Amino acid sequence: MASMIDIKRRKNSIENTEQITKAMKLVSTVKFQRARQRAEESKPYFQKMYQTMESILGTTEGIDHPYLKRNEVSKKGIITISSNRGLAGGYNNNIARLIRDTGWSRDQTLIYGIGHKAMEILAHQGYQIVSDDSDMINEPEYEDARKLGDRVLRDYENGRIGEIYLAYTEFKSTVVHQPRLIRLLPIEPGHKKEEGAGGKLLMNFEPQPEELLSMLIPKYVCSMIYGALAASAASENGARMQAMDSASSNAEEMISELELAYNRARQGAITQELTEIISGAEALK
Repeated sequence: MASMIDIKRRKNSIENTEQITKAMKLVSTVKFQRARQRAEESKPYFQKMYQTMESILGTTEGIDHPYLKRNEVSKKGIITISSNRGLAGGYNNNIARLIRDTGWSRDQTLIYGIGHKAMEILAHQGYQIVSDDSDMINEPEYEDARKLGDRVLRDYENGRIGEIYLAYTEFKSTVVHQPRLIRLLPIEPGHKKEEGAGGKLLMNFEPQPEELLSMLIPKYVCSMIYGALAASAASENGARMQAMDSASSNAEEMISELELAYNRARQGAITQELTEIISGAEALK
């Protein structure tokens, strides 16, 4: 059995750790409230933008546009959103696992990283990191998403990558966060459209389709990146809040167990001391 001094030292250490986890939980709670509001406000636009572009691009057969052409480049560009800090449970590992489980060749996968944690895991596993924009996850702004979107689209136009993907954590509720991997370009229609007289949904373009798509697709990509940033920021703080709450609860349980062990050790020491005193008194008779 551990000595009373060892038990007390360990108990004090856990109490100090508990104070830290409780403080981190409070900080994460405040950040989570702001991030959740931003994510909930952007989510309808985020979803409708994807559905709208899916619908538009599903009716663009025969239109000659760089964003619609399937090139022969096999490399895939993945915009990967994680966090710059740990202590968030499996939040960062889930994103890295999501990419690894695709089974895509590491040599043919380029990572446009946002957040150090998942990037470190992926770099260690042999993935090529082509950019690091980790600062933008701290306070997501649309302008940051626009700059990254423009860079990825340039690589797509120049033939450096043949597909653009977005890996992020979808915010569903305070306790539910789902890692997702979606393809931004080229878009494959995910459902059958209503048929018109020509067999497809009729759509009129004003101005010309090429000019309209040149304006819409960059906005679509940037909007998707910003929506993913907002959702990931809310998910990160929610995950850290849960992790710190669990850590605080575990610390309280350990402190209770150590208090019990300390009392038992103290009682044992008192009993042993009384026994020695009584034995000594009996020996003097």
